[in-house]
Amino acid sequence: MKVILKSDVENLGRKGDTVNVAAGYGRNYLLPRKLALEVTPTNMKMIEIERQALRKRLEKERQSHQDLIARLNAVALTFRRKAGEQDHIFGSVSAADIKEALAGMGFEVDKKKIGLEEPLRRLGNYSVPVRVFGDEKAEVKVEVAALEGEETEEA
Repeated sequence: MKVILKSDVENLGRKGDTVNVAAGYGRNYLLPRKLALEVTPTNMKMIEIERQALRKRLEKERQSHQDLIARLNAVALTFRRKAGEQDHIFGSVSAADIKEALAGMGFEVDKKKIGLEEPLRRLGNYSVPVRVFGDEKAEVKVEVAALEGEETEEA
């Protein structure tokens, strides 16, 4: 069964794409939830008009997001944590920590858009990708440093 997607469907396609799906999946899931339309000449014309409007809106959004990407690329965050032997830190620096630090600087970023695969658990400098718009990403520099006076306490 051929359908036209009305919204992004994970592992299937993006809004406006024409895809082949199993008849039951299309009839019982996509169509009742208004996630897709059957392919007909009328629906194709309607989707093409929507696609052109979407293209214009996306271009405007992309241009406005370029400024945000440039500002995020210039951001450098420093987190101070207690450190043990071999530069392991007690606790970690997670995506939630990075989100809070960015919010304190005036950036509203969803935690899910921060591309931290696992929390940072060692001292050092890291480059963390932040998905801003579609596939466009900014790189935020993160430094995890030891708390001051930590070396004297261990000795």
